[in-house]
Amino acid sequence: MQKAIIGRKVGMTQIFDETGKVIPVTVIEAGPCVVTQKRTPEKDGYSAVQLGFEDIAERKLTRPEIGHLKKGGVALKKHLKEFKLENSAQMEVGEEIKADTFKAGDFVDVTGISKGHGFTGVIKRWNAQRTPMSHGGGPVHRHAGSMGSGTDPSRIFKGKIGAGHWGVEQVTVQNLEVVKVDAELNLIAVRGAIPGPKGAIVSVKSTVKVHRVKQIQQQGPVNAQKASARKK
Repeated sequence: MQKAIIGRKVGMTQIFDETGKVIPVTVIEAGPCVVTQKRTPEKDGYSAVQLGFEDIAERKLTRPEIGHLKKGGVALKKHLKEFKLENSAQMEVGEEIKADTFKAGDFVDVTGISKGHGFTGVIKRWNAQRTPMSHGGGPVHRHAGSMGSGTDPSRIFKGKIGAGHWGVEQVTVQNLEVVKVDAELNLIAVRGAIPGPKGAIVSVKSTVKVHRVKQIQQQGPVNAQKASARKK
């Protein structure tokens, strides 16, 4: 069953497993979220649900936003995101989703907005090579350098590396393992790093790419033995 939730990045820490091994984890304050809208194939042509996260004062929303949320009879929410889930048809508007929808051992994809680094040079942004620093190199040591022919095509093709704004892009990190879930505090700890600074809004969804080994582990020891027998 596919699961999804909206949350806030708290930060990184580390926990220890049963053998004493250190596991670097990112803590996410996941939910509670509420279903604010339901998409149906009859009306919209596809099946999905819209989730809302974090209460907000009415004066901070526009009239269309207020009307949309009040139409569903739910509390006003600051962050809305739509998810296409296999079990969307079974979910109802007003249903609450908390962190305990996930459990330790699940694999998830986390989507967020990456950290912003402002206007950045080509070396920092693209790991370009600088020119030699001696023998009259001139004041262009950290410039991009030649971009190609001059007469033909007499322009720079799109996609060439160069200086510019770095970061503030939507990034998805796939196949992160849920290490621990605290239902009381609505916290989820996932192995590894996720995009964005502390306090950033992220969405957590059941992974779409499960590695074969992880898939076998989730299926249980019986199927694992069958898989190993087929390899032999």
